[in-house]
Amino acid sequence: MFRRKTEQEQNEAALRESKIKELKTLIGQLSGKSSLYCSDACLKRYLEARNWNVGKAKKMLEETLKWRSTFKPEQIRWDEVSGEGETGKVYKAGFHDRHGRTVLILRPGLQNTKSLEDQMKHLVYLIENAILNLPEDQEQMSWLIDFTEWTLSTSVPIKSARETINILQNHYPERLAVAFLYNPPRLFEAFWKIVKYFIDAKTFQKVKFVYPKNPESVELMSSFFDEENLPTEFGGKALLQYNHEEFSKQMNQDDVKTANFWGLVHSNNNQLHANGFSGAEIASEPIQTNP
Repeated sequence: MFRRKTEQEQNEAALRESKIKELKTLIGQLSGKSSLYCSDACLKRYLEARNWNVGKAKKMLEETLKWRSTFKPEQIRWDEVSGEGETGKVYKAGFHDRHGRTVLILRPGLQNTKSLEDQMKHLVYLIENAILNLPEDQEQMSWLIDFTEWTLSTSVPIKSARETINILQNHYPERLAVAFLYNPPRLFEAFWKIVKYFIDAKTFQKVKFVYPKNPESVELMSSFFDEENLPTEFGGKALLQYNHEEFSKQMNQDDVKTANFWGLVHSNNNQLHANGFSGAEIASEPIQTNP
């Protein structure tokens, strides 16, 4: 049975709607992909990330658009980053969490390259892909981080970790639902003591440590994932198997979806060009499939 909203809840909802309209007015007239990106749901995420402070949300949004105009994430294609993915160090899982959200699996112990630029390009590609594949009723993704084979020698450099955090929390606000760090070794504690200072309060609350011998943390993880789907590396019953060739086929298919969404098509020489957009309208903005 549906519960009627209280007067306070109605007032809060009205206030938030007014702030969304205010932010939309401050941004001004948009066209092309900028208009596609800056939906009410998108503006709401930026406001949420800045505690509904319109001025701060506007600044955050502008910084993201500036970053994306340089990084051009919607133009990245799997062929450009597939070498980074050969070990399966980051990939989209073949299952969802209990809320139907897309799941990214990260295995830092399987790092196979040295270039920070290429690593970030690979990660951004997969974040964009995760968002592209979200169900209509979801805006967030879940992360599972597996520490198998992780050592200090294979650990992500502090610079890489800082850049990952920066991209996730500043340019994909409110896109992360939860990040489970499963059974990290004691050596990780020293690394974490440094990295955690780069994480803002909202993102920090979404980071959960899970230890097999800690029933409370295991129960928390079970509330997000069905153990029948969860890989054994995370305490579940499913076998974790990354097949790079099969995953590449899936990503190539998704690249077509991405190009179609952004009004871009592949020409015969595998270059991207505008489809129904003028050059001025090909400014880069995040994929937003949940208006």
